[in-house]
Amino acid sequence: MSAPIPLTLSVEGMSCASCVGRVDRGLSALDGVEDVAVNLASESARMTLDSPDRANAVVAALRELGYPARTGRVTLNIESMSCASCVGRVDKALAAVPGVLEVNVNLASETATVAFAEGAVTPADLVSASTQAGYPARLSGPADTEDRSTRKANEARDLSRRMAFAAALALPVFVVEMGGHAFPAFHHWINATIGQQTSWVLQFILTSIVLIGPGQMFYRKGIPALLKGAPDMNSLVAVGTGAAYLYSVVATFLPGLLPDDLRAVYFEAAAVIVVLILLGRFLEARAKGRTGAAIESLLGLQVRTAHVLRGGETVEVPVENLVQGDIVLVRPGERIAVDGEVTEGSSRVDESMLTGEPIPAAKALGDAVTGGTVNGTGSLQIRASRVGQDTTLAQIIRMVEEAQGAKLPIQGLVDRITLWFVPAVMSFAVLTVLVWLVVGPQPALTMALVAGVSVLIIACPCAMGLATPTSIMVGTGRAAELGVLFRKGDALQALDGVQVVALDKTGTVTEGRPELTDLELAPGFDRATVLPMIAAVEARSEHPVAEAIVRAARAEAAVLPAIAGFTSVTGYGVRAEVDGTDVLIGADRYMTQEGVNVSSLADREADLANRGRTALYAAIGGRVAAVIGVADPVKPASKAAIAALRAKGLTVAMITGDKQATAEVIARETGIDHVVAGVLPDGKVAALDALRSDGKSVAFVGDGINDAPALAHADVGIAIGTGTDVAIESADVVLMSGDLRGVVNAFEVSTRTMRNIRENLFWAFAYNTALIPVAAGALYPIWGVLLSPMLAAGAMALSSVFVLTNALRLRRIAPALPEQAGRRGPHADPVATPAE
Repeated sequence: MSAPIPLTLSVEGMSCASCVGRVDRGLSALDGVEDVAVNLASESARMTLDSPDRANAVVAALRELGYPARTGRVTLNIESMSCASCVGRVDKALAAVPGVLEVNVNLASETATVAFAEGAVTPADLVSASTQAGYPARLSGPADTEDRSTRKANEARDLSRRMAFAAALALPVFVVEMGGHAFPAFHHWINATIGQQTSWVLQFILTSIVLIGPGQMFYRKGIPALLKGAPDMNSLVAVGTGAAYLYSVVATFLPGLLPDDLRAVYFEAAAVIVVLILLGRFLEARAKGRTGAAIESLLGLQVRTAHVLRGGETVEVPVENLVQGDIVLVRPGERIAVDGEVTEGSSRVDESMLTGEPIPAAKALGDAVTGGTVNGTGSLQIRASRVGQDTTLAQIIRMVEEAQGAKLPIQGLVDRITLWFVPAVMSFAVLTVLVWLVVGPQPALTMALVAGVSVLIIACPCAMGLATPTSIMVGTGRAAELGVLFRKGDALQALDGVQVVALDKTGTVTEGRPELTDLELAPGFDRATVLPMIAAVEARSEHPVAEAIVRAARAEAAVLPAIAGFTSVTGYGVRAEVDGTDVLIGADRYMTQEGVNVSSLADREADLANRGRTALYAAIGGRVAAVIGVADPVKPASKAAIAALRAKGLTVAMITGDKQATAEVIARETGIDHVVAGVLPDGKVAALDALRSDGKSVAFVGDGINDAPALAHADVGIAIGTGTDVAIESADVVLMSGDLRGVVNAFEVSTRTMRNIRENLFWAFAYNTALIPVAAGALYPIWGVLLSPMLAAGAMALSSVFVLTNALRLRRIAPALPEQAGRRGPHADPVATPAE
């Protein structure tokens, strides 16, 4: 029975003795938890556990009691991981530390992200646990991400030098030994000149230099791991090449220990195996360096220094020294350093890194700007509102890093298998040798050695360990470049299984504010006269419809005339005197009440109403002048995006609080399959349950505060990035753009990434399943074929390179819809929907 494990947690929310009692009773009731002592003064709870696994149950119990344990999260850089077995051992070592709640070890990024209970464990404890397991660790900092490509480039250069040196030494060994087998005349010439023994001694010298020099990395890491009972990929290489080398040494210097027919050397196998595996590691390091390209490009958007107005002077300061409220001067062409608000100046700012829109956005007094975007030709003064790690860009980088380091559910099975993979391969290699010795043809010992070494060398846990994390890193990085941020890593897999996409209407499918869509004029009236007059009257009203009319007039640079005698008639309309002329605006009942004949425009009004517009009449001087159509326009990209989602086989639904008739109009215009209308904000959760009633997985797309419960409740919540912070915090996926093209891109990235992961896993498992038996000699009884250890080494090196190269294809994912799909030409008919 294991010794009790002490655990101390820092507990939040305790304010009195009753709280202490509730926490004490709640924890004491848990299985495997003893000696509970809760302290109000230190806000802590001490106890002993019968196993480290109980820590998660304790933390969950405290959360349910309403007194959550304080938790922290830290990222460690882990050295010496070379394969999936290493990942499993680091995971196991960290998870065994009492107080660790969650561990995610990533071979591709060579990191471990650990969630832990504060008070029970410190980051230093985690560093120590990994280091004691044989994998030195250190705390990760912001510079580590930035230096990743440099580190990998240096590693690749070091490996290339090792490989070149090893190849130069191995080439003569290979030529002398294999050339003699391929061309008997060459073999006879060697024997006739320097002699076989001298040839073997020279091969011994050159191979020894290869193993002691470039190849010593495999022995330095692999042998200690083997002695600890935790063999890894390096152990396989060390044992395989060591066996071939030692057999050859005995054959060369102690020939009496072997029968004459078993005297043979395999120096060339040991030397060439090292060269080929170094080649594989070199290509792997280069490919790993490219998997973090998206993070590097984001880091490249960060500004190092900024010009700040202080004491009436402009001074240049590092961005880390900026504080909220600083006035930052942004010169033409400069990248903006902070999130803030324009206090002086005007310019156009390139926000394509956030929105994907190539057309710079106009910025003037009071407009918000985002750090990392590029100023145009104007000069701006900006009051900093968010600086440092609080800026939008810093949050984006943080989200991408967390998503890239995520462990998908599909990885769980892989981890369980690979933890035992290397020991299983070594056992199978021993079994292979024994079988060949018992039933193999002569020379049985030589055949057994070749088969055993081939089994050890051909096994590739590297490919199995890299299959998932490399695809996640490249896929989520490319998603970020497309404006899609996966806040939660498992959303990448969950989105691939979604069958129904439910869309909020206002602000998601539509623009979220009413706009003037139609102005049908009666004979004798022109737009240039009518629009300024009715806008002047509506400027006195606070109704959203009135605001839409005023915005339209100002967009056309209309000059609004002065008015007098403004009157609002609730439920009917408004009236005022404009330049001495009576102007009325309102519903048909208002016109009837005032004696205005609207029959000439009645058909047009009915048509607008049927198309979902809010239709109003305008009368000037007692005559009907126009019928006005106001609506909440469908976003330009919505129709194309919905069509693309349906083309992927998804059912598209819309959930709205609007009337059924109005919602149906939008559904017809955009191609939505299913409408759930008249839903109150708290009813969206029930609507999602109804959509998934037959077992279908549902994604919900929204942008407002009232969408937060639905975003959290859906299988995958997708927040439009232009929405509220509450909605974004509740979502699994955040779209930086303000339209539905980002949803299509999210599905495209998810589908392609999951397909890529499955391809990698199939290759890794199929490769090992098929070739390990071949290496053991499964084909020998049929065709007399026994795999050379050198060919096995080449195949093993290529398997990892294949997985990495396949993952890097995800960098070529193109936007699912072209930019033009989200824009209308200047003469296109407006597509509009009613305002909510």
